Amino acid sequence: MKRLLTYLLVFTIIAATCFTSCVHKTKELPTPFDDGGYPADVAKILINKCTYSGCHNTASYQNAAGLQLDTWAHLFKGSVSGAEVVAYSTQYSPLLYYTNTDPSLGVVATNPGHLDTPLTHDEYMVLYNWVAKGAPDKNGNIPFATPVPDSRQKIYLTLQGCGLIAVIDGASRQVMRYIPIGNTANLSPHDVEISGDGNFAYVPFYNGRLVQKIDVRTDTVVGSVDVGSVALGGTGLWSIVSLSPLDTSFMVSGTIGNGCLVQVNTNSMQINPRKSIDQLTGGTSGFPSPHGLAYNATYDTFYATLLTNIVKYAFNSAGVLTFTKFISATGNPHQIEMTPDHSKYFVTCPDPTSSAASTVRVYDAKTDTLIKSIAVGAKPQEMDISPSRGLLFVACMEDAFNPLLNRRGSVYVIDYNTLETVKIIYGDFFQPHDVAVDERDGLLYIPSRNADPTGPAPHHATSCNGRPGWYSVYDLNTLLPADNKRYDVPVDPYAISARFK
Repeated sequence: MKRLLTYLLVFTIIAATCFTSCVHKTKELPTPFDDGGYPADVAKILINKCTYSGCHNTASYQNAAGLQLDTWAHLFKGSVSGAEVVAYSTQYSPLLYYTNTDPSLGVVATNPGHLDTPLTHDEYMVLYNWVAKGAPDKNGNIPFATPVPDSRQKIYLTLQGCGLIAVIDGASRQVMRYIPIGNTANLSPHDVEISGDGNFAYVPFYNGRLVQKIDVRTDTVVGSVDVGSVALGGTGLWSIVSLSPLDTSFMVSGTIGNGCLVQVNTNSMQINPRKSIDQLTGGTSGFPSPHGLAYNATYDTFYATLLTNIVKYAFNSAGVLTFTKFISATGNPHQIEMTPDHSKYFVTCPDPTSSAASTVRVYDAKTDTLIKSIAVGAKPQEMDISPSRGLLFVACMEDAFNPLLNRRGSVYVIDYNTLETVKIIYGDFFQPHDVAVDERDGLLYIPSRNADPTGPAPHHATSCNGRPGWYSVYDLNTLLPADNKRYDVPVDPYAISARFK
């Protein structure tokens, strides 16, 4: 009996020892590292150094500029300031500004993040090279690469101070790409217009000779035309592009000399001299400084705003200018916008002599007679229409009645059927020059130039000289902000257009 008890005691001790040993080994197994969907080398930096307690993690990102870095997907939702990483763009990805401490490598933010220990040179270069390669996830997926390009809603914004087009993803409202355009001889992309099929965009340069063609399915420059050549070798002040109904041609206005109105075939990107007006064909005889452009329903009669009036003109089949009519419009007419049924047209008149005299003038398109003059905010510039809501939106760049602290500018909302102002939008604006209606998503985009040095201090510098601006997004149904974000972009956001209306 004693021997049996002894055996049982020994067995119990051995079993307990083995069990304890197994448990101990299990506790020593390393916890799997959550990479958040990032490539491993990127995850080690962003997960380990940026998502600790009180920073950019699920629990606290709301108090950290709304930027959540615990997953790759969360990063590309951006922050309260918009996109933090733009694929392939090391120059204009703010995440790199805030992790860089070496000015020789790029922009260094005034406050380079809140890291307890700054990144080493090698760590920073891991992030830099990752962005340069498109900022893929661990499986190689590039952000905003799907859905297919033919169906994605995108908004295109010219950045005059940097020679860039910002491509905004309609679903997330974030900048998804930057397209470098122009060159040292072609600066200040002034306008952007997109073909009705949503395949191409056209951009003239205010300081230069070119109009460039962009394939918006791939966001690459695929063609250009030297419109300066038609103007006796002139170099520009090319302002507005107006596409024909079937996208087969466009008109572009230029104020070089006494004015040029040039028609270009969109397929060949060649000038059609028979439908162009320059110093050789009549520009010197009375078409000074054309800017805004429009046309009638059959695309055989054209309008252009001039320094002191509006000109209406037409060509015969031989390309001879056969009809010219000058329409009175006081206040330095700037832009012109037709209603969808071509029954009326609106003209912004900023009147440089008196900000209080700024108006939008409304004309009957059949008789070219003035129907009404609508008082608006100072320096009305570009316009856009929402056909589904019957509304005209007018960017008033210098409206000083914006009640928000250190803000300037407004957007007037006019019912284009009743010709009544239904609302004045005073928001987080500073010098809004243009507006873009996105009918597909029910949104209104309003870029703020912020070019005046008295405007709000930029959130950070960029790699091109000047003051960065931003864009705001409004709900077309409520005419209220669609979110609480200010989407920062580089210098001088100027003209904007939605891919699909």
